[in-house]
Parts: sequence; structure tokens; C-alpha cells
Amino acid sequence: MRKILSVLITLSFIVALVLNQNMPANAAKKATKKKGMNQELLKEINDGVNILTKKIYERELYTPEDLNKLIDLKIKVDDQMDITPDPALAPIYYKLGNIFKMRGQEKEAIVCYQTILENFLDTAYGPKSRDTLAQMGIEVKLPEVAETEEF
Repeated sequence: MRKILSVLITLSFIVALVLNQNMPANAAKKATKKKGMNQELLKEINDGVNILTKKIYERELYTPEDLNKLIDLKIKVDDQMDITPDPALAPIYYKLGNIFKMRGQEKEAIVCYQTILENFLDTAYGPKSRDTLAQMGIEVKLPEVAETEEF
């Protein structure tokens, strides 16, 4: 009876070790997938914004479908921003800001440019957004950078 019990305990210990080794690896893989940007969605958003930008520059009229698409794209970008503030969103926010600005929707444009300043100041779109806001007559308030003390 003791031999059977010791064998069962040993087997359960081995099974627990094997399962324990696989679980952190699987959890890490899932966490990586959740943290990373969905590249297909990013491409879809960028392509949609580019089409709407092209319509603006070609002076084409926006249809109601175009307006719905613009709103949908802005919501998708904001949703991605809530998941992870990836620098790949900076050019999209900048283009959306330009679209809103050219359409006379200055409040929405300001939100896009300010989002870049608050989250992506160190990208090429940070200075562009600051300059665009200044040209619009908006007082630019850059986020404060926390200074770290060295020991």
C-alpha cells in the first residue's frame, strides 16, 4: 500500500511540474498577443484614413458613408489607443486631425493633435502637432516630463 501511495504521489508531482512549466509559457504568449497591436486592423485603419485624406485633397464631396467611415475609423483608433499607446498610431491621429481641420471640425482636430502631444511627443508627429496647434491659435501645453533623481 505504501509503494502504491508513494508511486501515485511521485507521478502527481511529475504531472504538476510538467503542467506548471507549460502554463507560464502559454500565459506569456497570450499576454504578448493581447499587448501587441493587431497589424491587420492597423493597416485597415491606415488605408481608410488615406482614402478619406485623398478625397479631401482632391476636393471631392464627402458622402454620408464617408462621414460614417471617418467616425468609425476614429473610434477604432481610440479603441486601439485604450489597449496600448503604440507609436504606430501617431501618423493616423495626425492624418485624422488634418481631415477634421480641413472639414472645419476644429475641436476634433485639436483632440487628435493633443493626443499625439500627450502620448507620442517623441515621434516625428509631436513637433508637427505642436506647430499645427500653434497655427490654429491654440495654446500648446506640453505634458510635464518627470525628472528622475540619480543616486
